[in-house]
Amino acid sequence: MRTLQSQEIAAKERPHTGQPQKERLQKERPRPGRRLTYTITVYALLVIIAAITLAPLAYTISGSFKTNAGVLEWPPRLIPKPPVTSNYAEVWNSSPLFPRWIVNSVFLALVHVAAELFFASLAGYAFARMKFPGRDLIFMIMLGTLMIPPPVTVVSKYIIVARLGWVNTYLGVIMPTLVTVFGVFLMTQFIRAIPKDLDEAATIDGCSRFGIYWRIVLPLSKPALSALAIFAFKDSWNEFMWSLTVLNSPELFTLPLGLNYFRGQFYTFWNLVLAGSMFNIAPILIVFIIFQRYFIKGIAMSGLKG
Repeated sequence: MRTLQSQEIAAKERPHTGQPQKERLQKERPRPGRRLTYTITVYALLVIIAAITLAPLAYTISGSFKTNAGVLEWPPRLIPKPPVTSNYAEVWNSSPLFPRWIVNSVFLALVHVAAELFFASLAGYAFARMKFPGRDLIFMIMLGTLMIPPPVTVVSKYIIVARLGWVNTYLGVIMPTLVTVFGVFLMTQFIRAIPKDLDEAATIDGCSRFGIYWRIVLPLSKPALSALAIFAFKDSWNEFMWSLTVLNSPELFTLPLGLNYFRGQFYTFWNLVLAGSMFNIAPILIVFIIFQRYFIKGIAMSGLKG
């Protein structure tokens, strides 16, 4: 009798298995109705956020096919009636320097991207791999400069550029932005994630410090380099304030400066401004589409995730 009672007590104390456990798991799982409601809510929020984000771009595209009066009408129409296709031709023919402005923007953007990738990756390799006195302090001070608004440094940069004789030259535009703190930070974070065993193996094989950087670190840093290239191209292509401060000759203007000609003191041709803005937006979209896969991977692996 005692044996039977002990077995019954042990059976009661053991956790339920089999069919009761399956029923409990089914109760814990969310119901199909709740799951469907959650999915619909998430997608609805994503659609709203996407609509708010894309609304300025949609209005720009729509306004580029309107007359100036159509752009200013209220309430605004997303689909122009009738569409005006002559705005793009009028923008292109508005000044004989318009093609030159596009070439200037492309040249400055390519130079800026090349310099940013090379010098930021060099500095990132030094901060991530080399040990020297004050390395962490220098890195923290450098990151602290990110909190300084760019307009604060315009006067000091202009004084330096003027004393060097670089006013109204491309050197005055390129040199102050040759490399950015953000680029150094991005490359440092990415290179730190690369195993150091590869460096040690290359050193045993007789590879120099620069050889390790050039042959091992750079090929493995393609995602971060692609992300940095997109940021550098965007910043250089859209740069307006510093170029307006340094450049005086219209033949040296970039595309954003050239588009400013459509804004008058008393009247602005907004339809031409929006049509010209499409010339400015298209290259950035093309670059992002080409490097999108590397861009997302580079951000995810460099520690800049939200």
